[in-house]
Amino acid sequence: MNATEYHPSLSDISAQYISVDDLNVAASILYNAYFDDPLFNEIFDFEKEGYESRLRSAIREELNAFWDAQQPIIGLYEQGRLIAVTCLIGPDAAFGAGRYWHWKLKMLLTAGFFGTKQMIAKEELVRDAVPAENYHMLSFIGVHTDHQDMGLGHILMNAIASLLQESIKTEGIAVFVTLPKCLSFFQDGKFEPVKDIVVGKVTGKLMFRKK
Repeated sequence: MNATEYHPSLSDISAQYISVDDLNVAASILYNAYFDDPLFNEIFDFEKEGYESRLRSAIREELNAFWDAQQPIIGLYEQGRLIAVTCLIGPDAAFGAGRYWHWKLKMLLTAGFFGTKQMIAKEELVRDAVPAENYHMLSFIGVHTDHQDMGLGHILMNAIASLLQESIKTEGIAVFVTLPKCLSFFQDGKFEPVKDIVVGKVTGKLMFRKK
């Protein structure tokens, strides 16, 4: 059965925090979601041999850092199978730009010095431009390739909105968008443009959704 023939029933979809057993599946979903992202193409040198390995390793390290820091990783499940995922950073400065030293060292081994430096620089630029002091940051969002264009992204967005409403501290959620085709998705999710940010040769748009 191919993707065009398959339409999941919304009654079969549930949103919940993922388990450690699903980290590898989440990494695979996000790898495919961000493979063509201009920022990741530049950071991990798309034209140089080994791009796939560098990107895959970097996303895996990011997810491990999220998990170790107990940051929100929300998944959509269909009958127990993870089919979409989003990762957020909560309004906790301890998990801010730069992450942890062990994360930096692992990233140096996978992304290289230039890629690691670019990732940290991107976070600092974005954080400096966010129009709030206490907020969530949407770092990753992706839907399984077999389940795209079926409205699952909007279900994830609803789960994110629920998380914001439950959080006492947060003022809203920020996201840095580098794929033009994704702008309308976030606009539909009530994100408003804040400013354009240039990272290397890539221009992206910082967007913010107030609580």
